[in-house]
Amino acid sequence: MSALVTGGAGYIGSHMVLELLGAGEDVVVLDNLSTGFRSAVPDTAQFVEGNVGDAELVGQLLSDHAVDAILHFAGSIVVPDSMTDPLGYYGNNTCSSRNLLACAVDAGVPHFIFSSTAAVYGEPDTTPIGEDSTLRPISPYGSSKLMTEMMLADTARAHPLRYVALRYFNVAGADPQGRTGQSTPRATHLIKVASEAAVGLRPGLDVYGSDYPTPDGTCVRDYIHVTDLVRAHLDALRYLRAGGDSTVLNCGYGKGFSVLEVVDAVKRVSGVDFPVQTVDRRPGDPPALVAGAERIHSALGWAPQLNDLDTIVGHALSWERHLKATRGEG
Repeated sequence: MSALVTGGAGYIGSHMVLELLGAGEDVVVLDNLSTGFRSAVPDTAQFVEGNVGDAELVGQLLSDHAVDAILHFAGSIVVPDSMTDPLGYYGNNTCSSRNLLACAVDAGVPHFIFSSTAAVYGEPDTTPIGEDSTLRPISPYGSSKLMTEMMLADTARAHPLRYVALRYFNVAGADPQGRTGQSTPRATHLIKVASEAAVGLRPGLDVYGSDYPTPDGTCVRDYIHVTDLVRAHLDALRYLRAGGDSTVLNCGYGKGFSVLEVVDAVKRVSGVDFPVQTVDRRPGDPPALVAGAERIHSALGWAPQLNDLDTIVGHALSWERHLKATRGEG
């Protein structure tokens, strides 16, 4: 049996591929390389270039490789972009996921793990946010992911398919062994951008808004190391294969850091004091998103090992230095 990883050449997907291979899984990667990199996929995984929305291709892959589990990472993830291109996000995130689910049902794939997001909560009334909190996304990105969660729930009620939807908080860092990391140009993730500034790949950093109802006026987020995140997916796969019921789980540590606290951490760990300026808020940014993380621990037995901000920043900085050296950028 094999695991199909959609978006496996991207940031989180490439870490997932490494984790699955390390666990002895046979892995098939489907990625259109719009934001991913072929070099991020080890030769020990089967790589296919193509789109998740291509039903004929997906159906053939599921059949040829006896896929028993789909780990679905492919999609668009930039909140501000979703505000200006909502239909693109509904097409790439929701419609393509619908096609993938239809192929899974047709092929009799029993297990499905979905890359969801804390953006489904919108602006929560309380924090930390539990999985049973009200779902009211404030961006097309969040709405497109919530729609896929709804399709998963309906599909699981109608067919012999069980799923785990993992709602990510802010994913950051890079593989501790330096094998892969976030390489996408124009990335908007704070730790990625600040690390680029620290190694000289950006002239400085913009802070989007300083008047939020938070202790220092900047947005607060729960940052989770990408390696801990993909280990949660592996735990979810084992859970489903052991007969676990379909469920939705937050992926975070339950502790938040403000933008300014993260900037200070990057400056401290790197030893570089790069320029920082405050600009207007971005649309679609809630003041605070911090995970209620109890359920994932009890359901999956997940035990994070890298839940330290300086560790996350250190691995991100190491990856940026690697990119700078290999790409010859200055």
